[in-house]
Amino acid sequence: MRKICCYLVAICTAISSLAQTKQPVSIAPPQTVARPKLVVGIVIDQMRWDYLYRYYNIYKPAGGFKRLMNDGFSCDNTLIPYTPTVTAAGHTCIYTGSVPAIHGITGNDWYDKPLHKMMYCTDDSTVNTIGSATDEGKMSPRNLLVTTVTDELRLATNFAGKVVGVALKDRASILPAGHAANAAYWYDYKTGDFITSTYYNSDLPEWVKAFNSRKLVDSLYALNWDISLPRDVYEQYSTEDYSIYEAKPLGKDSSVFPYDLTKFIGKDYGKIASTPYGNTLTLAMAEAAVNNEELGQDENTDFLAVSFSSPDYIGHAFGPNSWEQLDDYARLDETLGKLLDFLDASVGKNQYTVFLSADHGVANIAGFMKEHGIPAGLFETGNIVKQMNAILKEKYGKERIVRGIYNYQVVLNNELIDSTEYLNRNDILEWVVNYMQKQEAVSRAFPLNDLSNVTLNSKEKEMLSNGYYPQRSGDIQVILKPGYYDGGATGTTHGVWNPYDAHIPLLFYGWGIKHGKLNRETYMTDISATVAALLHIQMPNGCIGHVIEDVMK
Repeated sequence: MRKICCYLVAICTAISSLAQTKQPVSIAPPQTVARPKLVVGIVIDQMRWDYLYRYYNIYKPAGGFKRLMNDGFSCDNTLIPYTPTVTAAGHTCIYTGSVPAIHGITGNDWYDKPLHKMMYCTDDSTVNTIGSATDEGKMSPRNLLVTTVTDELRLATNFAGKVVGVALKDRASILPAGHAANAAYWYDYKTGDFITSTYYNSDLPEWVKAFNSRKLVDSLYALNWDISLPRDVYEQYSTEDYSIYEAKPLGKDSSVFPYDLTKFIGKDYGKIASTPYGNTLTLAMAEAAVNNEELGQDENTDFLAVSFSSPDYIGHAFGPNSWEQLDDYARLDETLGKLLDFLDASVGKNQYTVFLSADHGVANIAGFMKEHGIPAGLFETGNIVKQMNAILKEKYGKERIVRGIYNYQVVLNNELIDSTEYLNRNDILEWVVNYMQKQEAVSRAFPLNDLSNVTLNSKEKEMLSNGYYPQRSGDIQVILKPGYYDGGATGTTHGVWNPYDAHIPLLFYGWGIKHGKLNRETYMTDISATVAALLHIQMPNGCIGHVIEDVMK
């Protein structure tokens, strides 16, 4: 008992002494913050979640998908929490953890009400193209209203950590790379070169000039495009090689394998995007960026944001059940495997972290669905807008009262309506809503400013609310029946709330990542929150996502 009392007295004396000298009791922080050398964000443009398993048996053990799935962590129930499910909004959400209602990227294009004009997501008239004489580089992230996880990494490292974006599409490079990126490079479809803008630099680095001088596009065209797997594999997984509802992006006389690409050499640099070689070109540029920018080579964590755009071009034209899309994913698997091999060699095994996701999914082609007795159809916005304007002109004597339908939202000519005394906006809203609800493809239509009062399924309502930014959204929301989409007789598209557009893959791999799988519902908004937690940095300033703790060691 006497010993215990002595110990208590000693402890009290020590505490009293510390209090008198005002020296707080603390635990020493770790000497360094543990982080990977490099983070690689991979976005597959137009990849439905089910492609991981639909094509699982054709993926190779040394390829990318099986390595990411079997050696990394798969979140199998990851959903997009907003509409419209399109490229610009998807890439932005992945890297901001935010939704269009907050980050402001409400589509690939939108009608900008304060500016009274159509706006492309990355348009910036204040900058110029670097790398070609075209206007394809007059782009920047200035329309993005929040920070990205790549911005936050730059801030956390006092701008010592490098960030580089690479993609064929400008929006798929610029928006992930963020405001503070060291560089973002995208493909000029007119010249066959990778370019940038004066937002980032006054000139292309010498290594990019050297890369462009190789004209890899022509070398890839010389390979032509034939099937890469035995013919019976395509017959097992897909419809016949050609269907009347498939488009012909490689020429009106090109509809089946093999595709002759040599005719495009030196002439048409845009066609590469509609072949798997667009992914090959992207990989080559990404590897060149890692090597020449020395990403992952010092104590500061760097970030490579790379997006593979060709699956979107191929998917839009040929559809999910085509030979072309199957072949594209078989080849993409090899491309991803090569990327992982390259990172192992250049950065080091277990020294980098990868996440892979998609910006959106895609609907099955309506013609294909109808062939199999499944409800589907088209919503041809161009014709519908013409019909409405013709009737409204006869009714009111004014041209183009409806500006158009963008992102499944009707945009009225509010400037005209407000400047004409006898035009009543509420009457026109009511007329358009009634007209839209008579269309075969339409399930619901209502004024967006009345969204909170509309009786609607909670999932749809939340996704529509998350996509609504008043200055950049339309006036009337249109919800289509499942299986219907805005399109024509050939090809397919995406953009709606349904799972075929909103259920996406999410894989984590490498440094700091467990092996495993999760079936609990997770969201696209959770990606940047999880990456920020892994790196011990602040999450983006518009982030509404949650950390997926299950993936981290």
